[in-house]
Amino acid sequence: MQAVDHVTLATNNGAIGGGEVMLLRIAEALRELSVEVTVVAPATPGGVAEAAKKAGFETVQLHVKNRLSWMWQLRRWDAKHRKGVLWCNGLVPATATWGHRDRIVHLHQHPDGLHRVLSALSRVGAVATLVPSAHMLRSVPGARVMPNWTALMPRSERSPGPDAPFTVGFLGRLGPDKGVHVLAQAMRLLDEQDPGRYRLALAGEPVFVAKSKVEQVEQALAEVDALVDRVGWVRPSEFFDTIDLLVVPSVWEEPFGLVAAEAMSAQVPVVVSDAGALPEIVGSETGMVTPKGDAPALAEKIARIASGNEGVDVAVQHARWAENYSPTAGVVRVRELLDTLGA
Repeated sequence: MQAVDHVTLATNNGAIGGGEVMLLRIAEALRELSVEVTVVAPATPGGVAEAAKKAGFETVQLHVKNRLSWMWQLRRWDAKHRKGVLWCNGLVPATATWGHRDRIVHLHQHPDGLHRVLSALSRVGAVATLVPSAHMLRSVPGARVMPNWTALMPRSERSPGPDAPFTVGFLGRLGPDKGVHVLAQAMRLLDEQDPGRYRLALAGEPVFVAKSKVEQVEQALAEVDALVDRVGWVRPSEFFDTIDLLVVPSVWEEPFGLVAAEAMSAQVPVVVSDAGALPEIVGSETGMVTPKGDAPALAEKIARIASGNEGVDVAVQHARWAENYSPTAGVVRVRELLDTLGA
């Protein structure tokens, strides 16, 4: 393959989610490397297309009715009109364009069931397959690890009064896979041990969570309702200013852990479970990892941090972010990938 001077980024969805945020960050990194970028996305929903146009990228909007229509239209468009390398940002565009030449397949989720078959099909003809963590190599062998990255999130100096409660924060989808019920159980244990000492700031909504799963989470939260402040959707940078510790208590195999990386950039102490790639993100050697699903262990960890009996070196966490998950690190990895393709 000749040197890469143009990349077309195909989105997984028209609406903006975590993977689509990464598409826009990849586009920015490519532009910084003087590579021309085209973003192709559904016209409806138009979140990705509008964000790409606002950022100044050439944008192609395809008029589609549903996901299957998007895949069909994308395959036809790619065969006739694409310029340069096609960067398939997710399983949907990768499957839609299987067998086409000069494609990068970028998978953000562990493929299972039918998705495992589609993942294998989508890689036919690909010049590279990318995953966001070494942990994902277990389900996508032979791929190349390209960790996600996040912008720097400066944090205001936090100086709560001596009698202020210790505020634990959760940011993300309010579902049992994210371990919200485990965190609720841990908060109940903490309040029993030291009434009034702790509060839980809960940011997020149960988007794409089944009704039965929402009920499971709500039942757990009802037991600590007096301790919980629900803030809904909020900018991470604003949320981090209000908490003393971020907890990421997932119980499913996280393919990355963007919220943890964001907290590290803001120098907010962060504790994660040992689910999926989370220990890989914060560093398993930091001591900020607890067993997934273990509410007593999580409560003990929070209590030790709140009491000062377990030190948290946020400068070390921030340095880890700067080296591995910052925009600068992202540009370096994109350059290395393009150099490999153009060799």
